[in-house]
Amino acid sequence: MSEHIVLLYSDDPEVRDRMRLAIGTRPAADLTVRFVDASTYAEVVKLVDDTDVDLLVLDGEATPGGGLGIARQLKDEIADAPPVVLAIARAADRWLASYAKVEGTIMYPLDPVTTGETVAALLRAYPAIRR
Repeated sequence: MSEHIVLLYSDDPEVRDRMRLAIGTRPAADLTVRFVDASTYAEVVKLVDDTDVDLLVLDGEATPGGGLGIARQLKDEIADAPPVVLAIARAADRWLASYAKVEGTIMYPLDPVTTGETVAALLRAYPAIRR
C-alpha cells in the first residue's frame, strides 16, 4: 500500500484541521495519506512544484486567494496538475467548480464519510504523476 500526499489549502488553520479530520490518514482500507498544509497561494504553488502531491483539497471560502481561483490557475498553467477537491459552502457553486476544472466537490460542513469517499475515489481514479 503506497502513501499518497494530499495538500490541504485554507487561510484558516482550523479549516485545514477539519479537512484533515474529515479525510483521515486512511480514507479507505487500501489507501493511506500524508498531509501537507498551505495557507497562501504561493505556498500551494511551491508545494505542487516541490512535492509529489497526489491530490489538492482547496477551501473555496478562503481569502484573499479562494480555492476556485487557485484551482483554475493551476489547471491552466500546469499540464499534469494533480486532481482537485474543492470545499464549498453552497451547492450552487458546483458550476463554478466545473468552470475551474475541479474534479470533485465537498460541502461544508464536511461530512467524514462523504469527504473520505470523494478523496479515495479521486486517488484511485487519477494515478500519481511523479514529477
